[in-house]
Amino acid sequence: MTASQAPGELVFEAPKRGKAPRHLMDLTGPERKAAIVELGFPAFRADQISRQWLSRLNDDPQTWSDVPADVRDAVSGSLLPALLSPVRTVDCDQGTTVKSLWRLHDGALVETVLMRYPGRVTMCISSQAGCGMNCPFCATGQAGLTRNLSTAEIVEQALAGARALNRDEVAGGEGRVTNVVFMGMGEPLANYSSVIGAVRRLVSSAPEGLGMSARGVTISTVGLVPRIRQLATEGLPVTLALSLHAPDDELRNTLVPVNTKWPVDEVLDALWEYADVTHRRVSIEYALIKEINDQVWRAHRLADLLEGQLVHVNLIPLNPTPGSKWTASSPQDEAAFVATLKQRGIAVTVRDTRGREIDGACGQLAASPE
Repeated sequence: MTASQAPGELVFEAPKRGKAPRHLMDLTGPERKAAIVELGFPAFRADQISRQWLSRLNDDPQTWSDVPADVRDAVSGSLLPALLSPVRTVDCDQGTTVKSLWRLHDGALVETVLMRYPGRVTMCISSQAGCGMNCPFCATGQAGLTRNLSTAEIVEQALAGARALNRDEVAGGEGRVTNVVFMGMGEPLANYSSVIGAVRRLVSSAPEGLGMSARGVTISTVGLVPRIRQLATEGLPVTLALSLHAPDDELRNTLVPVNTKWPVDEVLDALWEYADVTHRRVSIEYALIKEINDQVWRAHRLADLLEGQLVHVNLIPLNPTPGSKWTASSPQDEAAFVATLKQRGIAVTVRDTRGREIDGACGQLAASPE
């Protein structure tokens, strides 16, 4: 929590801290060419450098044999500052789930989680150091907000996972990142411009971007209505996931404090608008908390809100966090909640809680240096 942040207070503006140094990944393709020309070299060198960084995943400029030494030296000094320094890595699931703690240039800490499944690899990345949304069951939210991340700091998290896979450093052999979820630390839509810039780097074709499918990118939000509506205009068919957690305003005001500003009906209206504009199914994230939001009548209330919409419900057994007074629903109550939604014709799944034993599951990221 920031020094000026009161308990229960929402923080939409990040504290002013040292700005991250400019990095190649902060720049669009035309901006990279302009920066290379400014350094005194031909513009086409920008595409060569971008291909090395994004297509070949080669972050050692001294090995770029197609780029002259003077260009490599100049670019290294001005456009490729070290943004993420590894602090600690832990894994589970026979090495296929890997949580990494990174230190940023100003000492702020963020975490990422790489999850390898049959046929796909998902990177869970952070958009802020900490979070200002103050959700009481989330370790990140309880820590408060340190600062927003730059576009490059966000992109480099995904690239760190891509490099590790490319270098066969993750159990299961060489591979590539197929999915990126903005479900790590922070509220992505509270750092809107940096997140949109990062998404464009991830989905743009080479040499400008990593060339991922936009359909493999998920942006999670607690419900910042103006930004949801803005996201619908970006021409980026990413999956939008709403952390709802309760179908009624009375309970959601407690579980997701931003609900006092944008209540359930208003945020769902923005969600349906996003689905209408993008033709993309939206996701409802719902953490099941024992005897708090797991009653069958709430499942019916949720179904009342969602019926007839292009939507999928992702139920999340609550993951334990230090000091939390809440715990996950019983298997019986979880099954009854699922059955109720299915009987009402609502598409629903229960999330695989990968990384729970290394505090890498949903709501557990705290970026503790210990």
